[in-house]
Amino acid sequence: MILIVVFITLFGIISLRFLTDHGDFVKVPDLKGKTLDSVAIELDKIDLKYIVLDSGNYNPNYKIFSVLDQQPKFDSQVKQGRKIYLTINSSDFKMLEIPNVIRTTIRQARKSLESLGFIIGEIEYVDDIGKDEVISFSFEGKDLSPGDTLKKTSVIDFKLGNGKL
Repeated sequence: MILIVVFITLFGIISLRFLTDHGDFVKVPDLKGKTLDSVAIELDKIDLKYIVLDSGNYNPNYKIFSVLDQQPKFDSQVKQGRKIYLTINSSDFKMLEIPNVIRTTIRQARKSLESLGFIIGEIEYVDDIGKDEVISFSFEGKDLSPGDTLKKTSVIDFKLGNGKL
């Protein structure tokens, strides 16, 4: 009985090594910055597949629809047939609605706008009783209103009160 159990166990271990291709790995290539066409060709050569998981935020340093990130990472060892999950560069920055920051302090406005991805530009002080309160804001010299939309990472300039009448 013991010999049968030992035989079945050894047979199971040996057959699992063959069925699961134990020890057979392929290194994941660096796909960052490559277009989906070149990714498909490169992964097909080593019998890996890819799935576009997400389109990330637009990054102007990369081509549109090129790979920003990959899972598993470059140089990882995976089995053939494994799926590589890709995050690709979207076509452009998203258009975002500007929240109402009029008559709030610059500190509050900065938090609200930077959390959305906007960049705070030049600050000009004008005569107004509200010290460091946002009186108005603009983009490229054009006055904006709350609810207007701008692309993420747009630079917004401010006019703040100086506390004088």
